[in-house]
Amino acid sequence: MTACARVKLTGSIEVALPLRQAFALFTPNGERAWARGWTPEFPGAATDDTEPGVVFETDDAGCRSIWTVVHCVPGTAIGYSVATPADRAGTVTVTCQPSTGGTTVTVGYDLTALKPEANGRLYEFEAHYADFLDDWKQSIAQVIASDSAREQRCASPHVDRDIQGR
Repeated sequence: MTACARVKLTGSIEVALPLRQAFALFTPNGERAWARGWTPEFPGAATDDTEPGVVFETDDAGCRSIWTVVHCVPGTAIGYSVATPADRAGTVTVTCQPSTGGTTVTVGYDLTALKPEANGRLYEFEAHYADFLDDWKQSIAQVIASDSAREQRCASPHVDRDIQGR
């Protein structure tokens, strides 16, 4: 019988935001701002989506995953357990540290296939992990640039005059 695969992956990206703002992008609701298709659904009331014990579900191309927040150091680190029934299960960790350009975000995945047929998907994820994180970095940078451009337009004297009706 073929054994089920386990992959342990870690990588870092730079986010051009201060620590707390960068951290907020990696909370269940915060990822909505930049992660295409990320729509966490909370079966229970979640007034604080970073509170350990909070459960939510996501759907990625028809694969439903169940996530649980297992630990959180507000503004610095968050950890999740994640299970995609009949496919894979494991943990995801996000740690943020201040850097000269903003924040270094380190993302770790420790995943185990739940059946040998899922091994290939884990190995593919492992092979493309650097690209995966690069996509995250680019998506986040686009959101930051868009927000910055919006702030600059709103701070323009012409915009202020138009808003005030002059």
